Amino acid sequence: MNISYKILSVLLLAFIATGCTKLDEESFGRLSPSTYYQNENEANSSVAGIYQSLQQMQGVSSPWTISVEGTDEFIVPGRASGGWFDPNNIDIMQHNVRADNQTIAGAWTNVFSEIGIANAVLESLRSSSSADKFKVQIAEARALRAYGYFYAMDFWGNVPLVTVGKIEQNNLPVTTARADIFRFVETELLEAVADLPAANTVDKATYYPRLTKEAVYSLLAMTYLNAEVYTGTAKWAEAIAMCNNVINSGAFALEANVVDSFKALNKGKTREVIFAFSIDPARNSGSNAYILYSQPALDQQRYSLPFAPANGFSTQKEALDRYETQDKRINLLQYGPQFNLNGTPLLDTKGVQLNLVNCISFTAAADNEGYRVLKYVPEGVTWTGPYGNNDLIQTRYADILLTKAEAAFRSGNTGDALMLINQVRSRSNATNLTSVTLKNLEEERAREFIWEGHRRRDMIRFGTYFNTTWTFKTSIDPLTKGIYPIPVTQLATNPNLRQNPGY
Repeated sequence: MNISYKILSVLLLAFIATGCTKLDEESFGRLSPSTYYQNENEANSSVAGIYQSLQQMQGVSSPWTISVEGTDEFIVPGRASGGWFDPNNIDIMQHNVRADNQTIAGAWTNVFSEIGIANAVLESLRSSSSADKFKVQIAEARALRAYGYFYAMDFWGNVPLVTVGKIEQNNLPVTTARADIFRFVETELLEAVADLPAANTVDKATYYPRLTKEAVYSLLAMTYLNAEVYTGTAKWAEAIAMCNNVINSGAFALEANVVDSFKALNKGKTREVIFAFSIDPARNSGSNAYILYSQPALDQQRYSLPFAPANGFSTQKEALDRYETQDKRINLLQYGPQFNLNGTPLLDTKGVQLNLVNCISFTAAADNEGYRVLKYVPEGVTWTGPYGNNDLIQTRYADILLTKAEAAFRSGNTGDALMLINQVRSRSNATNLTSVTLKNLEEERAREFIWEGHRRRDMIRFGTYFNTTWTFKTSIDPLTKGIYPIPVTQLATNPNLRQNPGY
């Protein structure tokens, strides 16, 4: 079945704005494991709430934005015409983040809310008299909680490790070292994968978009790819092994075009998507707001939209210049003079054609400043107000190929690395490489996964987050900038937490 994001009120109360607090005891009492979890549908309905919370990592909320802000592929400029000016975003873009940054604080709240919901569901499932029937749901909840901790580890490094649904105020959690969070994530995923079905054994029409073994192997591959950053010890062989688990399943392949994975018409149908979040705003089951937040207002005319987009999120010259002219992926970026779908100029009310230019001001940008990224195309979308129903894509098969390519290169196997990177490039009509370097691998990931939430993590792993500059980041940074500060609100609420170095 497609998961309906019905979430119990008790689970929504798991974590409040402070990031971790106790459950509402009265609600919990009314919906105890003995009275609620009696069959698979009831268990699924609560696990669905964890999926819904995790989807923020790919939506336009602050967990996703802090994974792309501060990189060379994403900007949110304040507009001279009014709107979008936010010092919190500007500080992230310029690597001047302080512990009182509200965008970072919002991301913390959202990440740890997902973890709290997972903890509450896990406790209830395990306490149920029917727990032996819920092995798959328990495995899903464990893997989804590990997903939350992966992001916590990636963003903040050293964070509290909480595995219970209720935190006593006289026993607040302490800071856990990043390497220990890594081991927790690794262990949880390795144990959860045993009880999850393989992609080839489920009816995709009814099981999508739930986790399969291959979806968890994919997260393990990403975790191992970044192990040296997180723990100081590289795990290239382990990353390759996890990629091979996905590749050898035979369940996945590249689609003809990158954009195919992002079309609403292809929900649950593509062979490239390994893990996604089902979106249906008409049923209060999440929403896709990429077009609303990023496209110019004239796209209402171009695509016959029922709303005018807000002209916010943009990309910049550094990202556009990575693509060859014939690379089909460049068509996912909007730049220069713009046209209607019938080829006529896209004109404003004064008859002036929209011409998207590079952004030169992050505080008073003209409305046509900033190139745009359009992966979640409006083709076939059912709109609920300004919100689309394109599923949010978390992991694609292309990521497995490029993860294995990088891990192979770093292990000394340049032949496999070259073959894999060219497999991805050929799909988009990019020129095949005759040799491969680390720079090639980083730039290929930047081309392929623009705005998919990888860039900050990739730049940190390759070092370019610190040792290079671009339009709105003009200085070299210390390695301490590789993790964000613990929000001051969290330090005030929990004196057992310790601020990260450099803040």
